[in-house]
Amino acid sequence: MRTSRVTTFSRGGLVFDVSDTGATDGPVIVLLHGFPGSRRTWDAVTPLLEAGGARVVAFDQRGYSPGARPRRRRDYRAVDVCGDVLALIDALGAERVHLCGHDWGGFVAWRMAHVAPERLDGMTVLSTPHPRALRRSLVSSAQAARSAYIAFFQLPRIPEAVLRPRLARLLTRSGLPSALAQDYQRFLSAPHAIRGALHWYRGMWLPDRRDRDRARGPVTVETTYVWGNRDQALGRRAAELTRRYVRARYRFVELDENHWLPERAPDRVAAEVLRAAGLR
Repeated sequence: MRTSRVTTFSRGGLVFDVSDTGATDGPVIVLLHGFPGSRRTWDAVTPLLEAGGARVVAFDQRGYSPGARPRRRRDYRAVDVCGDVLALIDALGAERVHLCGHDWGGFVAWRMAHVAPERLDGMTVLSTPHPRALRRSLVSSAQAARSAYIAFFQLPRIPEAVLRPRLARLLTRSGLPSALAQDYQRFLSAPHAIRGALHWYRGMWLPDRRDRDRARGPVTVETTYVWGNRDQALGRRAAELTRRYVRARYRFVELDENHWLPERAPDRVAAEVLRAAGLR
């Protein structure tokens, strides 16, 4: 593993911004943010992971890093975003890492467990159920109503126009601390940033001939799944169904929290990640 810090890495002409802190010879924990955050999602979690002896790496994902904002929705398919994570792991010179993802970052973690389990020592997923559990919950719970906003995000241009001036207010209403909501809005006010963030919803499931479709089998990576029982977007049915899709050591942690677990419950998140990574 490289002992020098990684501050950027490149893939396919895109340049990604990276935060790389903690012990350079410690076990690597890679943190994946979701919508509409950035690597700042992990600001309160990172020092706690460092104190546990980990090397902590977070990056602004595709659509968020200023040098990695492709304009086509098809550039945000699952194969592409997982390829970015693999490129980061390679840039670190690491054979295996512990992967932790929240929201869309959680989706990427589940996907990585299917397509590249040999690169993971384990993973911690925050909020996001297994994709098959989520699909099943759409017809067996109120999850379809919770997910209705995704249909609006498919429209061209209109969601960008609606969210750009209102994002901080909407995030605050959903329970994200106001200062962070303002920070996320400022970050996504940069050219093409809000479009890149929304393209995750528009491009992730587009048909892709490169896809080996290994996501049909069970997850074989040791998994901790942390879910907040006041999550407005992701309900209990999908959370409880997730266990069915993991054929490895599995731990389900329910918190009395909403969707914003890294921002609102950093102590508990860090404790669960360190435990899952074998550092406590």
